[in-house]
Amino acid sequence: METAAFWAAAGGMGLAVAALFVLALIRARSDIAAAADFDLKVYRDQLTEIDRDLARGTLAAEEAERLRTEISRRLLDADRHAQTATRQGSTGGIALAAALILALIGGSYWTYLRLGAPGYPDLPLATRFAMSEEMRANRPSQAEMEAEAAATRPAPLTPEPDFAALMDQLRQTVADRPEDARGLELLATNEARLGNLTAARTAMESLLRVKGDSATAEDHAALAELMIMAAGGLVSPEAEAELTRALTLDAGNGTARYYYGLMAAQVGRFDRTFALWRPLLDEGPADAPWIAPIRAQIEDVAMRAGVQFTLPDAPPGPDADAIAAAEDMSPEDRQAMVEGMVAQLGNRLATEGGTVEEWARLIASLATLDRKAEAQEIYAEALLRFEGSPSQQSFLREQALNAGLTP
Repeated sequence: METAAFWAAAGGMGLAVAALFVLALIRARSDIAAAADFDLKVYRDQLTEIDRDLARGTLAAEEAERLRTEISRRLLDADRHAQTATRQGSTGGIALAAALILALIGGSYWTYLRLGAPGYPDLPLATRFAMSEEMRANRPSQAEMEAEAAATRPAPLTPEPDFAALMDQLRQTVADRPEDARGLELLATNEARLGNLTAARTAMESLLRVKGDSATAEDHAALAELMIMAAGGLVSPEAEAELTRALTLDAGNGTARYYYGLMAAQVGRFDRTFALWRPLLDEGPADAPWIAPIRAQIEDVAMRAGVQFTLPDAPPGPDADAIAAAEDMSPEDRQAMVEGMVAQLGNRLATEGGTVEEWARLIASLATLDRKAEAQEIYAEALLRFEGSPSQQSFLREQALNAGLTP
């Protein structure tokens, strides 16, 4: 019924527009006829005036006859042109109107088929929320998500022999002492670093089991993050439960708020995502691991939530003023200054660490200076620095691709 009503309304609007075209053509034909009638009336008035002048004796008979012949010829030509223009206007107008109407209706129908949803009923807000809840309730389990993600997941890293030996020893120690919280924590961290995400998730689950009620919000958020990584970025019901537990213990936990917003987006509740991410973006700090992925996605989230939002500019880097001042330098001095700033940034990141944006800026700067081999090494190091945070690693891969590196 709703579909029939929609097409009836669309057809009615199409006919209304077609009627406007037809009305415009009728008016155009009327204008053509009015102009032709005016010309004919002028020539007839001229013939009458000649007869008057001849009767008054102000015009010789020979001249009157010559003028009468000329004006009569013009009168016949005007009449013939008027009839031809009217016929052409009528035929051409009908053809033009038909072409425009067909183009309008056909183009509208084609556009709707491409961009619309033919046969799809209207979705009130309550219906959309109900569909979202159904999608949320019917998500695959953690095990199913992990099994599917494993098919496309990159192979784990092959560690150096010394580190591989240490990992074997750590695994054996944890197997011998399954209640060793410190060993489980180290195992989860290092398995994640190597890309053994399922093993890391299993170790973290064991750690929370050992800790019991003493597990913190950060512990539950860390387990949820490992689950999400192992599931290829999807938030399973089990991961959501860990996020909920983390937020119950600490409503301000940034990791849990970010991933809960991600889960809401995955089930179509972009309004909830925006409500969670906007405060995180405003609160900062600028080097928080969730800032970069939120900045990369929040405008699209806002649009889907029906919210008008413009992403504020990121705080300028510490070298922004120096770069602006370098515009007045010679090319050689400017090059030396830029290389010095790049070296300074690289040294600081190597010794103190930094935000994902700063690592990305260092990578891009080295690539711009045609030091791509070094940029590739820094990129690999940055991936290790942000291991355990898939959103930051995804951001780094995108920046490396833009810089012409191998992501």
